Amino acid sequence: MKISVNDEELFSLSEVQKKVIKNDIHEEIFDEDMKRRLQYILMHKYEQCFKRLKSEWEPKLSSKGVPMIPTNPDAFAELVFSQQEYKTRSQRE
Repeated sequence: MKISVNDEELFSLSEVQKKVIKNDIHEEIFDEDMKRRLQYILMHKYEQCFKRLKSEWEPKLSSKGVPMIPTNPDAFAELVFSQQEYKTRSQRE
């Protein structure tokens, strides 16, 4: 099993590693289970990052007098990213 992002292979599981995991997981659902776990990890990271973004920027947007703060996460993030004083992590450090 190879794990890739944007066509770049990040890592792969050997047959022995897969068999070890299948000792605990039914082999019939192995592929689906691995995909679900990867999705969970990435979405959990997104959710935690969004929570921190929101807690930092809701007060800033309110103090700037932004009349309507979106409840949709993507719309909220786009509003934050459009702010002149927004800086990425790399820019902040």
